[in-house]
Amino acid sequence: MSVRVIEGDCRRVGLGGPHDLAIVDPPYADTSLEWDRIVQGWIPAVAAALKPSASIWLFASMRHLMGQRIHAQMRRAGFRYSQDIVWEKQNGTGFQNDRFRRVHEHAVLFYRGEWSSVYHAPQFTLDATARQVRRKTRPTHMGHIESGSYTSVDGGPRLERSVQEIRNEHGRAIHPTQKPVALVRKLIRYSCPPGGSVLDPFAGSCSTGIAARDEGCSAVCVEIDPAMVIKARERIAGGPIFATEAEPA
Repeated sequence: MSVRVIEGDCRRVGLGGPHDLAIVDPPYADTSLEWDRIVQGWIPAVAAALKPSASIWLFASMRHLMGQRIHAQMRRAGFRYSQDIVWEKQNGTGFQNDRFRRVHEHAVLFYRGEWSSVYHAPQFTLDATARQVRRKTRPTHMGHIESGSYTSVDGGPRLERSVQEIRNEHGRAIHPTQKPVALVRKLIRYSCPPGGSVLDPFAGSCSTGIAARDEGCSAVCVEIDPAMVIKARERIAGGPIFATEAEPA
C-alpha cells in the first residue's frame, strides 16, 4: 500500500481521500516552545477529507482538550465522542516540580455517521489467566441477573485494556513528539478496514505512515516542516529504524 508524505499546511494543501480514518497529533500548546502552538481550523479541513462514516483518533493532553474545547469543535464538524485510551510511557515530562509527574497522554476517538456504519474492530489479547470466576449480580444500572460462574480455560481472549503501556522513543526519536509505531498500529487495526486509507495531517516523523503500511493500509501524511519531511521520507523508504518498530505489535 502507498504512503505519501506531503509538505505543507494541512489546512491549505490537498489531503486526498476520502479516507476511512484520521490519526491526528497536533501541537498541544502545553509549553512555550516555538513549535508548540495551537493550530486553528484543522478540524474542518480533516473532516472534509474523510468518508461520511469515518473516525478520528486525536492525541491530546487534558489541558488541550479542555482549553481548546475540542469536543465542541468536533460536534460542529459532525463528530461524536466514542471512547478514549491512555498511553502510559516509561518516563514522562516534568515541567512542574509541585505536581504528579505526567507519564501519560490521551488518544480520543471521535466518529461521524451511525456507529453501526463506522468500522470498529475490537482488539483482544490472549494473556488472561485461566481461572474460574464467580459472577454475582450485575450492577443495578445493568438490570438484575442471577449469580453464576464461568471458566476461562485458555487464558483468553479478553478485550485490550484502555491503558496502553508502550515505551516512547525518547533519546532515539527524530521528532520531539514522535509516537511509537506499535501504538499507532493498534489504533489503525481498530478503526481502519483492511486495505483502507489513513490521513495524518500533523505527520512529524511519519509513524502513522509506517504503521499504516505495516497494517496493509494506504496513508497520506502531511508535515509543514521541510526538514522533517525529508527525514520522514527517508524513514518511510528505509522501513523500521528502531528495534521497537520491528517488533510485532
